[in-house]
Amino acid sequence: MVRWARGLSFVLPTAASTAFLVVRREGTEGENQTKGVGDREQVKRVSVEKEKEELERLMLFEQTREKAAADYLRTPNDPDNLTRWGGALLELAHFRQGQDSADMVQEAVNKLEEALRIAPKKHDTLWCLGNARTSQGFLVADTDKANEFFKQATQCFEMALDEDPHNELYQKALEMTAKAPSLHQELQRQLASHQASYPSGSASGGPSKTKKKKKKDNDFKYDVMGWIVLSVGIVAWMSFAKSAPPPPPPSMR
Repeated sequence: MVRWARGLSFVLPTAASTAFLVVRREGTEGENQTKGVGDREQVKRVSVEKEKEELERLMLFEQTREKAAADYLRTPNDPDNLTRWGGALLELAHFRQGQDSADMVQEAVNKLEEALRIAPKKHDTLWCLGNARTSQGFLVADTDKANEFFKQATQCFEMALDEDPHNELYQKALEMTAKAPSLHQELQRQLASHQASYPSGSASGGPSKTKKKKKKDNDFKYDVMGWIVLSVGIVAWMSFAKSAPPPPPPSMR
């Protein structure tokens, strides 16, 4: 949940970055042209840095996943390792699209539930599972199914808070989950509006156009979902990964 605010940065820069390219009608034409070129270079640098950060994150969590899988063969009943494994899978789901993303979130849920069968009151695992359930809620269109996932998430956050009453992350997660149903409705409204902006397949070229439209709709949906799937968060990640930190990713410089 705490990742929502951070994750929004992956959605908003596209719109925000266009502001850098707007050349104001002040000063001479030459000054405006120079400003436009400089702004485009700035946007390009920001884009390169963001891609670099994303690649480093991908490598970090992939290494964590691999290490957790290897450790599981030696110590299958270690709830800390299972939690790290589930957390890494939840993060990696952001880098997938469509059903692959949803499947990886479910795989994360399986690992977290396995950890809770060993340590039912492990609050960081409960918190992480709550985030996974929230992600699942936003990955389905049906309102009833989504609300069931949000209800499960709320229960997880409440249990985590019972075990660690002064944890601000858990408190914030519980507050945000209460807003999830209305956020889900707004997301579905925007998705419907986006789909309506495309012409129907019958009026624009038959099955081929329809297939392309469906792909665009799915891509849009999971682009929007990206900031939701990233629900574990670096701060919270460190709270349960510190017992066995993954090796640092190689430098990209």
